[in-house]
Amino acid sequence: MNFTETLAQITPAAEQTIQLPKKWGQGRALFGGITAAIAWQCARYGAQDDQAIRSLSVLFVAPINDGEAQLERRVLREGKSVSQIRVDIVQAGEVVLSALASFGRSRESTIAVDAHARPDIPTPEQGPAMPEMSIVPEFTYHYDYRVTVGGLPFSGNKSRQFGGWMRFRHETSHINPGFLLGLVDAWPPALLPHLSQPAPASSLSWTIEFIDPMPDKSAHDWWQYVADIEYAADGYGHTQASIWDNDGRLVALSRQTVTVFA
Repeated sequence: MNFTETLAQITPAAEQTIQLPKKWGQGRALFGGITAAIAWQCARYGAQDDQAIRSLSVLFVAPINDGEAQLERRVLREGKSVSQIRVDIVQAGEVVLSALASFGRSRESTIAVDAHARPDIPTPEQGPAMPEMSIVPEFTYHYDYRVTVGGLPFSGNKSRQFGGWMRFRHETSHINPGFLLGLVDAWPPALLPHLSQPAPASSLSWTIEFIDPMPDKSAHDWWQYVADIEYAADGYGHTQASIWDNDGRLVALSRQTVTVFA
């Protein structure tokens, strides 16, 4: 089951059962980007059509397995401009992911501040792809990467920045927040290039903010991703990232708290 087929299962029902796909593994769990996209799609049905997704905060409570899962959506508040919606993914009677989505209508404002300019980094053609090795998570085979900032995971590179370019390998659908979630979380934690040998790591929490409207682009177009390590110690790292399209337009801002066992 590909990304599109996975999201297409989800209906407007507030409570429903879906199948989580195989071949999207990430260690002992399902890839976080696809589960976050599932939560977004479920939340989208609870918002008004003219309300765009503004932010999504995700708690990865427990490892999620492929197979059957329940989605539970609750509208916490529906205001004049903004709706706050919670979505839980449940397996074996336990919440394994909890997400809070904020949707809001656009309105006139006297405040307008341009985004920072996109960093000038090497093009996709100038960066190496992720190596196809046994330690590379299963889900990564659905993506193309070009690492042009920092170093490859487990390379001993001590840069505070990590990133480059990303795209879906086979998906050609029009980009939407769900596909963007899948792209952004496809990157390994920015701490991993600091290590010289493989070690487990995972996202503990993730907040991503979207710049509306989504550009008229494909999930197969190249998207630029650059993450900065703000602080790391005691087995935890705090990172922030910015995402641009291939024309230099800012499309999302991302923050993660990462656990690393090294």
